[in-house]
Amino acid sequence: MAASIESLLEEISGAEDPTEELQSLKTALLSIPLSALTDSVRGQRLDVIFSLLHSNQREQVQLCVDILERILMALSPEYLAQNYRVELQGGLTHPNESVKILALTQISRMVENPGAVTEILNHHDILRAVIHCIREEKMAVAKQLVVEISSVSPISLGYCANSSLISQLLSELTGDDVLIRATATEMVTTLAHSQHGRQYLAQQGIMDKISNMIRGAETDPFSSLYLPGLVKFFGNLAIMDSPQQVCETYPAFQNKVFEMALDPDPVMIGVALDTLGLLGSNVEGKQVLQKTGENFKAVLLRMSQLASSGATELRVRSLDAISQLLTLQPEQQTEDLLALTESWFHLLSNQPMDMIRTISTQPFPELHCGALGIFTAIATQPWGQKLMINNPGFMEFILDRSTGQTKEAKDAKYELVGSLVCSSTAAEILGSQHYLRLKTYLREGPYYVSAVASVSTEGAD
Repeated sequence: MAASIESLLEEISGAEDPTEELQSLKTALLSIPLSALTDSVRGQRLDVIFSLLHSNQREQVQLCVDILERILMALSPEYLAQNYRVELQGGLTHPNESVKILALTQISRMVENPGAVTEILNHHDILRAVIHCIREEKMAVAKQLVVEISSVSPISLGYCANSSLISQLLSELTGDDVLIRATATEMVTTLAHSQHGRQYLAQQGIMDKISNMIRGAETDPFSSLYLPGLVKFFGNLAIMDSPQQVCETYPAFQNKVFEMALDPDPVMIGVALDTLGLLGSNVEGKQVLQKTGENFKAVLLRMSQLASSGATELRVRSLDAISQLLTLQPEQQTEDLLALTESWFHLLSNQPMDMIRTISTQPFPELHCGALGIFTAIATQPWGQKLMINNPGFMEFILDRSTGQTKEAKDAKYELVGSLVCSSTAAEILGSQHYLRLKTYLREGPYYVSAVASVSTEGAD
């Protein structure tokens, strides 16, 4: 196929009106899966296609864009940075918008790639060209690229800040158009992933601005469009910096998360569950939640109700959040923290072990795996192991390979067994007989089928 692509490129370079040949090349490229295309196009001379972009014929330009889009997506960002940086930079000043989008999209791939981004940062001319192009255009892809470039390093952030592009983006946070506001919130959240980005946002007073937006959301009938983004922003900020600092400095955030968890709107509930799981995934976050007392107890009870009944997606997200809240690494297991996770587990239900086990037996693989995730969270903690050994039939349930037949279910069960076996207290609490059976299960692997089971299965056929 590489030979036919090469011959088609030669035909194009020799044609007076190459429209027909371009169409043939486009058809040939689309007939090959992207994964198989890489070897066919690497090393081919694409200068003829790039040169044909400089034409007044819209059909020809569009065909060239379609061809380049396909070929360049098959090549790695590093390869593009080394071989086509100049051509793509030229595309940024092209009068045709689809050529600009092509160039911006491919440069965006380079910016996101650690190996290719240095090539961009080492050539300030391409940064300047990108910024100039973005300033001229109002395309969403352009705004996204500003954030990606700004996130790379303090130097690249400085370029974008000096060009007033970032201040323009930040002003959209409080603009009248709620959809633009929602997009701006997403982009600011991306910028906050880097430390220099967070420092810049703090200097610009953006954290206070977003906190005020959360407060003002109650009186805005359209707040449901952008409020989830504002909460996600602070959730990410808390986990990257300090949950305690963020929750104490911006109490509106934590209050809103609790409020959303009790909201009837599934979108709000979903964001609240994800944020609570994120906050509770580290020790400091757990302590912050515990400090709120009755407020968090009400939220935990709501999470338990959501996990037990309702829409499957929310049940799964609730189970995942609960497992994050209950997880404690062995080195974090102080007496106080073990007492905290144990008290949370018992707030879920009068019989939390039976409740989670009932969920695990329902005919939905994602619910089965979510329930096993909670058992895995408590499996490393002595109080969790005591509950397991004292729950009739629980060890047999763990060791029974006939439950949960999907790959995901087998992997989840294997992770649960692994957590028990790796715990320093499990042998003593569970007893040597159970512990040895768990070790055998672990050694046999997640997909082991006993000879007896396979013979009886064959007989059934």
